This record gives sequence, structure tokens and C-alpha cells, in this order.
Amino acid sequence: MRLGVDFGTTRTIVAAVDRGNYPVVAFEDDQGGMHDHVPSVVARHQGRLVFGHEALATARDHGAPYARSFKRLLSSPELTAETTMALGDGRVPLLEVLTGFLRDLREQVEKRSTIAGELDGVLQAAVAVPAHASGAQRLLTLHAFRAAGFDVVALLNEPSAAGFEFSHRHRRAVTSRRTRVVVYDLGGGTFDASLVDVRGTHHDVEATAGADDLGGDDFDAVLAGLAASRTDAHPGPPSAELLEESRQAKERISPQSRRVVVEVGEEPVVIPVADFYDAAGPLVERSLDTMAPLLDRIGDGAGDLAEVAGVYLVGGASALPLVSRRLRERFGRRVHASPFPAGSTAIGLAIAADEESGFSLTDRLSRSFGVFREGREGTAVSFDQLLGREQRLADTDVEVVRRYRAAHNVGWFRFVEYADLDGRGEPQGALVPFADVVFPFDPALQDGRDLRDVAVVHAGSGPLVEERYVIDPHGIIELQITDLDTGYRQTHTLG
Repeated sequence: MRLGVDFGTTRTIVAAVDRGNYPVVAFEDDQGGMHDHVPSVVARHQGRLVFGHEALATARDHGAPYARSFKRLLSSPELTAETTMALGDGRVPLLEVLTGFLRDLREQVEKRSTIAGELDGVLQAAVAVPAHASGAQRLLTLHAFRAAGFDVVALLNEPSAAGFEFSHRHRRAVTSRRTRVVVYDLGGGTFDASLVDVRGTHHDVEATAGADDLGGDDFDAVLAGLAASRTDAHPGPPSAELLEESRQAKERISPQSRRVVVEVGEEPVVIPVADFYDAAGPLVERSLDTMAPLLDRIGDGAGDLAEVAGVYLVGGASALPLVSRRLRERFGRRVHASPFPAGSTAIGLAIAADEESGFSLTDRLSRSFGVFREGREGTAVSFDQLLGREQRLADTDVEVVRRYRAAHNVGWFRFVEYADLDGRGEPQGALVPFADVVFPFDPALQDGRDLRDVAVVHAGSGPLVEERYVIDPHGIIELQITDLDTGYRQTHTLG
């Protein structure tokens, strides 16, 4: 069976492909209750990790340490396969948690879901990452899904998937005059926006913007802080229990709500919704400021969205009435809120996974990619942009090739991702180290030894070297460096 799996910061949602329909899958908990999601939660009990609904029940019944929102750790600039996370008094490898959670999710689909009796073998899944996910985040996400037993048929950016759900649901909103859709995706841990040009069932992502430290968790923390400030609670970071209570209270807010009640310990605290909106308002404004460059690309008609079919609100946190109110105040009647904002990405992913849907996508990198190289015997560096953020991701691999005569005995390649170039051609904005590669240009060093302690010296006219970068449709980059004189080669998957 083919699925769309939206691995979310707070909730993971699955949609199925069913003869042109894309129903959201429901899951049964230990008490027989049905839920349209699996909580993205891990707990440790009696020496083993448990996940989802079982993790919440174990934390409640046994006081087991648990952690929410571990997906947010994937946005760390220091992310590697060895990254660990705190769980209770100890630490566990993040990749072990990711793989364990997704393996448990697969078992829940197979045994305790509304489609459990319909499965016919391998679970093929389209999955997603935030639009501004780094290469390391993309690579680890792919690895974890595959290690958990999913056959990954596509990896999309989250707002690109939600764009599929928009045009599937709102076919008449897209016309020959208004072909562009702005997807506003405010999830539990990240904010993304994409400007998508829709022509029939083909989607062309023109640009993306995002913030990997802005999401529903931050709204929960604001509400928890307000509640704690109105009690005798000790100062400091809010507890996991208070954050969970605040999340549930936030999700109960409707456009008609005037007050919200948050339980702090056993004490109910009443907070005027207006006070919460005043405190959370800067978070919404930050999302609008982040999205603004996408509208600037449209030109003079941006003020009234003259060329835009709509702004589409998706992501669980976008259901907060303050979000749609501020967007409508700024952009008017063409703001469309998904009827199921938390499930929009999963449904779009299921459409992407459906070979019969006819939908296609041309996406782009959301970060530029380049390399610092050694110069002047290791005393200086030069920078080379290899892929710009406007690089299209195609159905086939994209290649970039560099050839040159080496001038040193050893080459140090320090790869980075970044937002843009400054006026001097140097990377700027959200600089993320990507990978370090050391390559021996001197044939005497091409014997597999560790080169990190070898001094970089000028060697005159060295061998002819080829760097070949291959970017696959998922945005994963593979590097081949070859000494064309000797044939010595190194291959690296960068991330």
C-alpha cells in the first residue's frame, strides 16, 4: 500500500492512497480510543524505549521520563548521525529514537489502524521534511524511514506537499489569471512558506522561506509562561506537564473564546485570550515577516495578491484563530484555511505517492551549498558556490562538475549550507557546516592514511582533479573526487 507520512514535531499523521481518495488513517490506543494521529513522543521504561500513545500512557501510569518534539533537534547545525538527546537523567542517540519511533509507527499501521486489514505487503511512503531542512536532516530522515521498514518513494518539502492538497481540494481557485498559491505552514516546531505556480496538476515551487525555530511549541511556551506567572509556581522553564496542558488549552481556543483555562498543578488559571494574543502576537508577526520575501517576488500586485489564487493555511498551529485573523487582515479574502490543517501535508504526500494522481512537482533547494577550499599553503581559504537555493530538483539527478590542477599536497574541503551570498561572494545567513572532506593530491599520500595531521603545503603543478557533485531528487548530494592522473577516487554522501 502507498501512504503519505507526515512525521510531525508533536503529531505524526498518515494518509492512505485509496482509488483517488486520500483518507487520514486512525490509530487505536491501549484503551480502545481512536485517534487521527500518533503522538511524536518517546519514553523510557524498564530499560527500553516506547513511543506514541504507549509512551504517554507509560509516563502517566509509571512516571517514566518522556520527551516530546524530538524532531526539533534535527534542525541543529551540529546534527550528525551521532547526535544524542536528553531523556530523563540520561542521553540516547537521536537516530535510535527516530528509527524506533518510525518502526513503531509502521507496526501501528500494520496492526492497530483503520487500514490494518487492507495491507498487501511493503509499505511504500512519500515523506516530507521542512522546506529549510539541512542536508543532514534530509539524509537522517531518509535513513530512519528506510531502517524502519518503509520503502520511501518520494521525499518532499512539507509546504510543497500541502500545495498538492490545496489544488486537489480547491481546483476552481486556480485560474489562468491566478496560478500562484502561497502555502503558509505553521507546524509544531517549524514555519515554512512556499510560493507555488500551479498549472493543471503540475506544481512548480518558485521560492521558499522559513524558520526552523518557530512553531506551535513556542505558542505553548508563551501560554505556559503566562499561566505560571499568575500562580506561585517556581520561576524557570515550564515543565513538560505544563507545556502539554498549555497545548491542549491552546487547541480549545475558538474564534468566540474570551478566556482560556490552564491547569497549573491542580490549580486552574484563567487567562483572557486577548492577553495570550498580545503575548503571542510577535510570533505571528515573525511568520509574516519571514513570508514577505515570497510576496515581494510577485511585483506590484503583491499588496492585494493580484496574481495569487490564495494563501493556504496548513500545519496544526495555524488553527489558532489569531493566525488566520492576522493573515486576513493583511491579505484579505483569498486566505484559505485547510479544513484539516494538521493533516494537509499527509494528504498531499499521499497524492504524491499515488502513481495514478497525475500530480507532478518541480521543487527547489531551500539552501545554497558551497565549499571553502585551502589557499596559500593552508593560510587562506577561498569560497566556491556549487548550488544556489534556486536550483531545481528534477526527476533525474543534477550534476555539477569542477576540474582544475591541484596546487597543494592535500585538499581540505569544508562544505556549508547557507541562505545567500554577500556582495563579496561570501556565504551569509544561517551558515550550517555540512561536511569536511580531506583528499590527497600527492600520490604518495593516496594509501588510505589519516590525512588530518598532514600539513598543507604548496606543491606546484599537481594532478588534474575532478569534483563531481550529484544531487538526487530528494536533495541528497553525493560527491566524487578523482585524481584523473592516477585514478584515485573518493566518494562521499554529504550530510
